[in-house]
Amino acid sequence: MAQYELMYILKPDLGDEALQEDIEKFSQMIQTAGGAVEKTDKWGRRKLAYEIQGYTEGFYVVVNFTGSGDIANEITRILRINDDVIRSIVVRLDD
Repeated sequence: MAQYELMYILKPDLGDEALQEDIEKFSQMIQTAGGAVEKTDKWGRRKLAYEIQGYTEGFYVVVNFTGSGDIANEITRILRINDDVIRSIVVRLDD
């Protein structure tokens, strides 16, 4: 099992309940696939460096988790097709 860091930016116009539901849904997906979520940091709304999809700010979330490469690939695929996510990246952390 490798350690990964997932960062994603959600649309800023989502309500608090929708934000929390998305954060919990993505963490649940990792756990369902056999991974373990170690830490979830909600950075909150921040200004983007450049406009993305008409947005100048977004809600940043960073998740540290352990799992296989298949889990990282699957969460990347799901985040790309989710309409609430502006950008996302999964990075494998070195030992």
